Amino acid sequence: MRAVAFKEVGGPEVLRAVELPAPVPGPGEVLVRVAYAGVNYGEVQHRLGDFGPPEGETVTGLEASGTVAALGAGVAGLAVGDQVAAYLPDGGGYAEYATAPAPFVFPLAELTELGGLDLRTAGAAPLVLTTAYGVLAGAGHLAAGETVLVHAAAGGVGSAAAQLARSLGAAAVYGTVSTEEKAEYASRFGYDAVFLRDGFPEAVREATGGRGVDLVLDPIGGPTRLASFEALAPFGRVAVYGEAARHPDLHLPVLPVWKNNRALTGYNIGDLSRRAPETLRRHALAAMGLVASGAVRIDITAEYDLADAPKAQRLLEAGENTGKAVLRVGG
Repeated sequence: MRAVAFKEVGGPEVLRAVELPAPVPGPGEVLVRVAYAGVNYGEVQHRLGDFGPPEGETVTGLEASGTVAALGAGVAGLAVGDQVAAYLPDGGGYAEYATAPAPFVFPLAELTELGGLDLRTAGAAPLVLTTAYGVLAGAGHLAAGETVLVHAAAGGVGSAAAQLARSLGAAAVYGTVSTEEKAEYASRFGYDAVFLRDGFPEAVREATGGRGVDLVLDPIGGPTRLASFEALAPFGRVAVYGEAARHPDLHLPVLPVWKNNRALTGYNIGDLSRRAPETLRRHALAAMGLVASGAVRIDITAEYDLADAPKAQRLLEAGENTGKAVLRVGG
């Protein structure tokens, strides 16, 4: 099968087009003939070695859509030929075939009564939508009437998070971005206001009459994470779900958290896939249902051939992307 793989960590140039044997589904697994694969920052981390060193030719790709090609022993509720979306906790999406645990394979037919998902949109959904929904409803415990601040508001998760927050009852949703161009783009997704990241705590306090927000979504880290605590209302939470800026880890004192009624929480989809797969599946189906119904829109702004995966990752790693990119793998 055609694939894009790497066998050493490094920049986008370590990704190479290769021919590999198609994987065989084990017990409880599903083999998917991939139509589209999403491009995500987690795949950049994979290539940089954050998930451990590669073992031989390693195929990344954490979400995909396509057609069920084979079923491993013990898999029920799916059939060969079903169109599906799949979250791939171990990677594999940058290839013509990928295996996924059956709980993380979602038949598109189940969503047709809500309006349905085409394969292109479905390829951009399982990781991004599940993460956005999970960090809001799971880690962030967002309640109706609360206010939200989303960092990286113009990215794939950020553009979805604003819409999902509204669907969960948020009273106001604010965002931060790095450039004026990204602010203009993010404003399409229902934000009450989008601020440049420099000096955002003051902008948030002004927008909220000095109160601050109830929940901050932070995939960036470093100084942005630290400053986020200054934008919180009483009992506000900073929900961490990434380290896109790749700053050294923070050492947070506890006393300011206690004395200012603040909280820190986290969301990691990989950990959830190992320890609470049923929760991950519930979050994924809830989020994709909102997309199928038209309540939430995934904005696919770029489509690349599989062989152009290095270019797609280079733009993402440099922070030059808006919205969501996908790789076109199969027909």
